[in-house]
Amino acid sequence: MLFKGLEIAQTGLSTQKYRLDIIASNLANLNSLNDANGQPYRRKVPVFKEVLDQESGLSQVKIERVIEDPSEFKMRYDPTNPLADERGYVRLPNVDPMREMVDMISAMRTYEANLTAFNTHKEMLLKTIEIIKV
Repeated sequence: MLFKGLEIAQTGLSTQKYRLDIIASNLANLNSLNDANGQPYRRKVPVFKEVLDQESGLSQVKIERVIEDPSEFKMRYDPTNPLADERGYVRLPNVDPMREMVDMISAMRTYEANLTAFNTHKEMLLKTIEIIKV
Protein backbone atom coordinates (compact mmCIF):
# COMPACT_ATOMS: atom_id res chain seq x y z
CA MET A 1 0.00 0.00 0.00
CA LEU A 2 2.96 2.26 0.65
CA PHE A 3 3.90 2.53 -3.04
CA LYS A 4 0.37 2.59 -4.52
CA GLY A 5 0.56 6.35 -5.03
CA LEU A 6 3.63 5.86 -7.19
CA GLU A 7 1.86 3.11 -9.14
CA ILE A 8 -1.20 5.26 -9.79
CA ALA A 9 0.90 8.20 -10.99
CA GLN A 10 2.92 5.82 -13.17
CA THR A 11 -0.23 4.53 -14.92
CA GLY A 12 -1.20 8.14 -15.62
CA LEU A 13 2.28 8.82 -17.02
CA SER A 14 2.23 5.77 -19.29
CA THR A 15 -1.28 6.43 -20.65
CA GLN A 16 -0.45 10.05 -21.45
CA LYS A 17 2.77 8.97 -23.16
CA TYR A 18 0.77 6.55 -25.27
CA ARG A 19 -1.77 9.32 -26.01
CA LEU A 20 1.09 11.56 -27.17
CA ASP A 21 2.31 8.76 -29.47
CA ILE A 22 -1.16 8.52 -31.03
CA ILE A 23 -1.31 12.30 -31.52
CA ALA A 24 2.14 12.24 -33.15
CA SER A 25 0.96 9.46 -35.47
CA ASN A 26 -2.12 11.50 -36.41
CA LEU A 27 0.03 14.53 -37.22
CA ALA A 28 2.52 12.42 -39.19
CA ASN A 29 -0.32 11.05 -41.32
CA LEU A 30 -1.90 14.43 -42.00
CA ASN A 31 -1.69 13.84 -45.77
CA SER A 32 -1.47 10.05 -45.92
CA LEU A 33 -3.48 7.38 -47.67
CA ASN A 34 -4.05 3.85 -46.47
CA ASP A 35 -2.00 1.71 -48.85
CA ALA A 36 -4.28 -1.31 -48.40
CA ASN A 37 -7.45 0.32 -49.73
CA GLY A 38 -6.44 3.74 -51.05
CA GLN A 39 -8.64 5.49 -48.48
CA PRO A 40 -7.41 8.55 -46.58
CA TYR A 41 -5.90 8.03 -43.14
CA ARG A 42 -8.51 8.08 -40.40
CA ARG A 43 -7.63 9.89 -37.17
CA LYS A 44 -7.02 7.61 -34.16
CA VAL A 45 -8.45 8.37 -30.71
CA PRO A 46 -7.56 6.59 -27.42
CA VAL A 47 -10.39 5.44 -25.15
CA PHE A 48 -9.48 5.58 -21.46
CA LYS A 49 -10.78 3.20 -18.82
CA GLU A 50 -10.74 3.38 -15.03
CA VAL A 51 -9.49 0.19 -13.41
CA LEU A 52 -10.19 -0.40 -9.72
CA ASP A 53 -7.45 -2.17 -7.79
CA GLN A 54 -9.31 -4.70 -5.64
CA GLU A 55 -6.52 -4.87 -3.04
CA SER A 56 -6.22 -1.20 -2.25
CA GLY A 57 -9.54 0.15 -3.52
CA LEU A 58 -7.67 2.77 -5.55
CA SER A 59 -8.34 3.53 -9.21
CA GLN A 60 -5.85 3.51 -12.03
CA VAL A 61 -6.23 4.62 -15.63
CA LYS A 62 -5.59 2.44 -18.66
CA ILE A 63 -6.14 2.79 -22.38
CA GLU A 64 -8.94 0.37 -23.15
CA ARG A 65 -8.60 0.59 -26.93
CA VAL A 66 -7.81 2.92 -29.80
CA ILE A 67 -10.67 3.73 -32.15
CA GLU A 68 -10.86 5.49 -35.49
CA ASP A 69 -12.57 8.87 -35.54
CA PRO A 70 -15.80 8.40 -37.55
CA SER A 71 -15.99 12.04 -38.64
CA GLU A 72 -16.15 12.86 -42.34
CA PHE A 73 -13.05 13.16 -44.47
CA LYS A 74 -12.03 16.60 -45.67
CA MET A 75 -12.79 17.29 -49.33
CA ARG A 76 -10.65 19.34 -51.72
CA TYR A 77 -11.51 20.22 -55.27
CA ASP A 78 -8.67 19.06 -57.51
CA PRO A 79 -9.93 17.52 -60.77
CA THR A 80 -6.36 16.92 -62.00
CA ASN A 81 -5.55 14.60 -59.10
CA PRO A 82 -5.69 10.90 -60.07
CA LEU A 83 -7.50 10.18 -56.79
CA ALA A 84 -10.32 12.64 -57.55
CA ASP A 85 -13.87 11.32 -57.77
CA GLU A 86 -16.21 11.93 -60.72
CA ARG A 87 -17.01 15.44 -59.40
CA GLY A 88 -13.30 16.33 -59.10
CA TYR A 89 -13.04 16.13 -55.30
CA VAL A 90 -10.21 14.40 -53.45
CA ARG A 91 -10.85 12.97 -49.99
CA LEU A 92 -8.24 13.93 -47.41
CA PRO A 93 -7.60 12.56 -43.88
CA ASN A 94 -9.92 13.78 -41.12
CA VAL A 95 -6.95 15.03 -39.07
CA ASP A 96 -7.18 18.65 -37.94
CA PRO A 97 -3.71 19.92 -36.94
CA MET A 98 -5.15 22.54 -34.57
CA ARG A 99 -7.21 19.93 -32.72
CA GLU A 100 -4.19 17.64 -32.48
CA MET A 101 -2.08 20.45 -31.04
CA VAL A 102 -4.75 21.22 -28.41
CA ASP A 103 -4.89 17.50 -27.54
CA MET A 104 -1.10 17.44 -27.35
CA ILE A 105 -1.01 20.36 -24.93
CA SER A 106 -3.69 18.68 -22.81
CA ALA A 107 -1.75 15.39 -22.78
CA MET A 108 1.49 17.18 -21.87
CA ARG A 109 -0.18 19.06 -19.00
CA THR A 110 -1.75 15.85 -17.70
CA TYR A 111 1.62 14.10 -17.98
CA GLU A 112 3.24 16.94 -16.01
CA ALA A 113 0.54 16.72 -13.32
CA ASN A 114 1.12 12.98 -12.94
CA LEU A 115 4.87 13.57 -12.80
CA THR A 116 4.38 16.15 -10.05
CA ALA A 117 2.18 13.71 -8.10
CA PHE A 118 4.79 10.98 -8.52
CA ASN A 119 7.64 13.22 -7.33
CA THR A 120 5.60 14.55 -4.39
CA HIS A 121 4.77 11.02 -3.25
CA LYS A 122 8.42 10.00 -3.63
CA GLU A 123 9.56 12.99 -1.55
CA MET A 124 7.02 12.14 1.15
CA LEU A 125 8.34 8.57 1.29
CA LEU A 126 11.93 9.84 1.57
CA LYS A 127 10.96 12.27 4.37
CA THR A 128 9.18 9.43 6.17
CA ILE A 129 12.33 7.31 5.98
CA GLU A 130 14.38 10.23 7.32
CA ILE A 131 11.99 10.65 10.27
CA ILE A 132 12.05 6.92 11.04
CA LYS A 133 15.87 6.85 10.95
CA VAL A 134 16.16 9.46 13.71
